[in-house]
Amino acid sequence: MRRFDSLSEVRRDIAAGTASCQQLVEHYLNNIARQENLNAFLEVWPEEARAQAVAVDAKLAAGTAGKLAGMVIGLKDVLAYEGHALQSSSRILDGFKSLFTGTAVQRLLDEDAILIGRQNCDEFAMGASNESSYFGPARNALAPDRVPGGSSGGSAVAVQADMCLASIGSDTGGSVRQPAAFCGIVGFKPTYSRISRYGLVAYASSFDQIGTLTRSVEDAALLLEVMAGSDQFDSTVSQQPVPAYSQELTPALQYRIGYIQDCLVRPGLNPEIKAATEATLEQLRGQGHVVEAVEFPYLDFIVPTYYILTTAEASSNLSRYDGVKFGYRAPDVTDLESLYKKTRSQGFGPEVQRRIILGTFVLSASYYDAYYTKAQRVRRLIKEKTDELLRDYDFLVLPTTPTTAFKIGDEDRDTLSMYLADIFTVQASLAGVPAISVPNGLDSQGLPIGLQVLAGAFRESQLLAFAGSLKF
Repeated sequence: MRRFDSLSEVRRDIAAGTASCQQLVEHYLNNIARQENLNAFLEVWPEEARAQAVAVDAKLAAGTAGKLAGMVIGLKDVLAYEGHALQSSSRILDGFKSLFTGTAVQRLLDEDAILIGRQNCDEFAMGASNESSYFGPARNALAPDRVPGGSSGGSAVAVQADMCLASIGSDTGGSVRQPAAFCGIVGFKPTYSRISRYGLVAYASSFDQIGTLTRSVEDAALLLEVMAGSDQFDSTVSQQPVPAYSQELTPALQYRIGYIQDCLVRPGLNPEIKAATEATLEQLRGQGHVVEAVEFPYLDFIVPTYYILTTAEASSNLSRYDGVKFGYRAPDVTDLESLYKKTRSQGFGPEVQRRIILGTFVLSASYYDAYYTKAQRVRRLIKEKTDELLRDYDFLVLPTTPTTAFKIGDEDRDTLSMYLADIFTVQASLAGVPAISVPNGLDSQGLPIGLQVLAGAFRESQLLAFAGSLKF
C-alpha cells in the first residue's frame, strides 16, 4: 500500500475501492513491526485497531462515518485512554492503567479515528531529544543514530516513518514543533486553552497544550476542529466557538509578516538553517507579502523565564507520585519517609529529578520573590510584546530550532545547551499563542529543517491557511 500524506488522500482511495480501513491498519502494523528499532511505540493495540477498522469500514459503506474515518492515529504516552497503560515514559507509573478517557481522545474516537498504540516520549514530557524516556530513546527514521527531538519524539517518528497517519502529542515549550522540525513533518500547537487538558498528564499546567503531528496542514486543521472546544471537565478551556478550520484553508492574497532579526544572528544558529529561513522570507516577499524585520528585546530572557516557571509547576504537579496510591513503589523501604525518598529517587529519571529540584528551589521561601515572582513578571512582558507584534503583523516567522537533529548520546551537549535548543519555540508557549512548524528543506547532511510561524491568540484559521500555502 502506498504512503498517504493526508486523510483526503485516504478517503479518495477508499471511495475508489483501492483501499479500506482494514488494509490501512495492516499496513501500519506491518510498518511498526518492521521498524521496531526506532522505538517509536511503547505499546501497540493490534486487535483493537483491527476491530475499529471493521466498524469504520461498515460506517463508510453506510454513509454514517465521522470526520476522521480512515485516519489511523497514535497517542503520546501522556494521554489518558481508559483501560490502557499510561506511564509518561516513566518508571514511577509502572503498571498504571488509565481509569478514564481524556476529552481530546474521546472526541477522536467519536469521529471514528482508529487508535493504534501508545508512543514513546521524554519522561513526563521533559526533554528535547526523547533520550530521557525510561524505555530508551526513539530514533530518527532518516538517521537512526540521531534524535527525533522531544518530548513528542516517538509521535513524530511514527508519522515520519509511516507507522500511522497522525499522532497526538503535547507541547509545553516546543514538544510538538521541535520534533516535527527534526523529522520533516508538520507540528502544530494551538492557542493555550483551545483544547481541553482533561486527560493530559500535567507537566506545567499554565503551558501544557495538546498538539498534532501530521504530514499535512489540512490534517492538523481537521484534528483541531474535532478536539477543540469547551469541556465541563476543564475549567481553564476556552468557551469560544470552534470554527470549521478544515474549511477555512484559503489564504489571503497578502499578509504582513514580521521576523525577529535577533533570531537570525544568534551565535548558535546553524548557518544552513539561517540560509533556509532567509530564502523563505525572500520567497514570501516575491509573492507580494510585506516582510519586515522586527525587534524583540526579551530573547535572552525567554529560556530562563520558561525553565523557572515550568520547573516550579512541575515540582508541584509531580508531588502526587509518591508510591502510596499508584504506580511504582520502592521495595526496600522501612518507614513512610524512606518510602517517599526511595520511590521518587528510583522512580524518576535524572532529568525529571533535576527539574523537580530546580522547581522546588525557586519556590522556596528564601528565593520565591527573587526567581518565581520575577519570572512571572518577565513572562507578562514577553506576552505583551508578542501580542503587540502580532497586532501589527499577521504572523511572526522564525526558525523552529537552532540546529538540525543531533546525535543520540552526543557527549558535547550539556544540560544548558539542551535547554537552549528551545530558544525559538518557548516564546509562543510563554505568550500562549498558536504556532506551527512546517518543513523548510534539508541541510547538507539530508536532515530536515523546520520553519516556525506564530499568529495571534485564537487566529488558528489564518495561521493554518498561511502554513498550508507554504510549499514543502
